[in-house]
Amino acid sequence: MYDVVIIGGGITGTTIARTLSTMNLKTVLLEKDNDVANGTTKANSAIVHAGFDCTPGTAKARTNVAGNQLYPSLCRMLDVPFRQNGSLVLAFDEKDRLHLETLVRQGQANFVPGIRIVEREELQAMEPNVSKDAIAALYAPTAGIVGSYELAIACMENAMDNGVELRLNHQVIGIEEVDDGFVVETNKQLIHAKVVINAAGLYADVMDAMVHGEARFDILPYAGEYNLFDQSTGDFTASIVFQPPSEKGKGVVALPTVEGNYLVGPTSEGPKAKDDLRTTRAGLKELREKGERAIPGFPFHKVITSFSGLRAKTSGGDFIIGDSDVHPGFISAAAIDSPGLTAAPAIAEEIFTLTMAHFPHAKENKLFNPTRRPVKRFMEAPVHHQKVLLEEEERFGRMICRCESITEGDIIDMIYRHAGAETLDGVKRRIRAGAGRCQGGFCSPRVMEILARELNRDITEIVKDGEGSFILTGETKVTETEEKETETVHI
Repeated sequence: MYDVVIIGGGITGTTIARTLSTMNLKTVLLEKDNDVANGTTKANSAIVHAGFDCTPGTAKARTNVAGNQLYPSLCRMLDVPFRQNGSLVLAFDEKDRLHLETLVRQGQANFVPGIRIVEREELQAMEPNVSKDAIAALYAPTAGIVGSYELAIACMENAMDNGVELRLNHQVIGIEEVDDGFVVETNKQLIHAKVVINAAGLYADVMDAMVHGEARFDILPYAGEYNLFDQSTGDFTASIVFQPPSEKGKGVVALPTVEGNYLVGPTSEGPKAKDDLRTTRAGLKELREKGERAIPGFPFHKVITSFSGLRAKTSGGDFIIGDSDVHPGFISAAAIDSPGLTAAPAIAEEIFTLTMAHFPHAKENKLFNPTRRPVKRFMEAPVHHQKVLLEEEERFGRMICRCESITEGDIIDMIYRHAGAETLDGVKRRIRAGAGRCQGGFCSPRVMEILARELNRDITEIVKDGEGSFILTGETKVTETEEKETETVHI
């Protein structure tokens, strides 16, 4: 029997797992996909919001500001890239300026430090590429950018280093309350636990209905489309640049990323189906129009990929964080849309408090280590350290991804960690092989060979990302001997 089952391996579930690993609890995280950080966490703006946009008194406001303050130390401990580069919300007319003043008052009510309105002259000095039509902007110095999926992966790795278990490809299909807790049924096994934490993202309403008969809240998936630009674009702005928000949300944002690319997005359309990740002609047109409004002359010809992500909104508009009154021990961290990435560390602390109420005699994990084994990142290392790495592992000398300068040693390091890479995109999210200009056109076959060899699998078993996303289905040519020994696969 487990003490705690966490459902969902996104940024919410993985930060909760890491926080619970500070205690001597038997904890397992269930993820329906073949990797963590495989839903909303992998397709978002990767912004650490300052907290001025949240309505005062809400769970969003409370956890956004608290989470923002936790980010610098958390990312240092987990060796995850994070940069506090500040954000700007542009105003193009007096109506927009009035809205900025409202945001300032909200930010002050939420105890957001340092926010202020900058006028046109100061704005142009800060960001020369921003439209000259912008008459002012709200500046928030505590906003920042982070590697969102890298952080979730790092949290899961660190949680596993400290004793948490991970079950991938475990889709929850039923939850039954019993005398001493709950029995969680997955597509593979039954798991008995005293406490269940619902961090299932887009499917949190489905999990809630399994326990309560019908869901106590709705999850409304809203799609956001993005354009990702080649690193040669450079940092067109040093800051995160928001446009005036609308009823749809914070609006299209233009921002640098910690990886060195530039990002424009998201749109906001919905509600959608929970698996609708299409990009659309209309959405990409909107990105271009709004991107050029904020930054005239932006080089949209340098887009290297476009993608769409879904965020789990609810009609109530706020995060749902709490224990069930009817079924105590079924704890929710649901409807975590924006600013969920920012809030995740603070949400994890609140869920920790709710969970520990069920374990009053639990003891601390005296072996807890808050730091993750440093990522080696061969090409970023000083020359003297590169020599040490090459002495330890000669495969650091074999370049695999030329766009991002990733070596075979880098990839192998990511395979042999807890919550390690098992797919092409799993490698890309952890160490960026395949994330560059050619989007894996050159290195994908080599990465597949490495995965197959190190995981002791046939290369046809290696998938791009989700279950069933096979790249190879068999051989097109075989020798006469092989033809006799094996069944030929016809494509």
